[in-house]
Amino acid sequence: METELERLARERKERCSGRGWSWRVFGLSLLCVAVGAVSGELTRSEIPGWYAGLAKPSFNPPNWLFGPVWGTLYLLMGFSAGRAWDAARSRPEARSALRTFFVILLVNALWSLLFFGLHRPDLALIDIFAYVVLLVVWLRQLRAFDKMDYLFQLPHLAWVSFATVLNASIWWLNK
Repeated sequence: METELERLARERKERCSGRGWSWRVFGLSLLCVAVGAVSGELTRSEIPGWYAGLAKPSFNPPNWLFGPVWGTLYLLMGFSAGRAWDAARSRPEARSALRTFFVILLVNALWSLLFFGLHRPDLALIDIFAYVVLLVVWLRQLRAFDKMDYLFQLPHLAWVSFATVLNASIWWLNK
């Protein structure tokens, strides 16, 4: 059985080598971007028609802003998830964080289907509330084993919180 000192030395070596997580980070970042691309395709066709016809609040950002923001957030999600995957070999809290990440990704993809695919801002609002709750859980899980990954997800929480208010406003203005 490995001693605590040996385990710490092994974990430090894995973190410092950079070899242990680069492909996982790349793969999960690619997965996140792919989910975003599919969501974007579903969204893109609805922007000039259905979405353009909705009443929106004064703080609604320009349409061009959503792609770059989500693209950045997807890359940060993949980075944090890949590092959690690497840490999951020795840290139970990292295993929990990785499971939560996959649920978040599913809930994220579901939002686009509900809002743009089914034209149901009300159901999308329920989904995005769940997203915020899961994101807070994920942040707490990440913070337990890696402060950097926790910090990388703070913009994600800020944007999804803003998107929740935007979704609620659109629902309210169009009910």
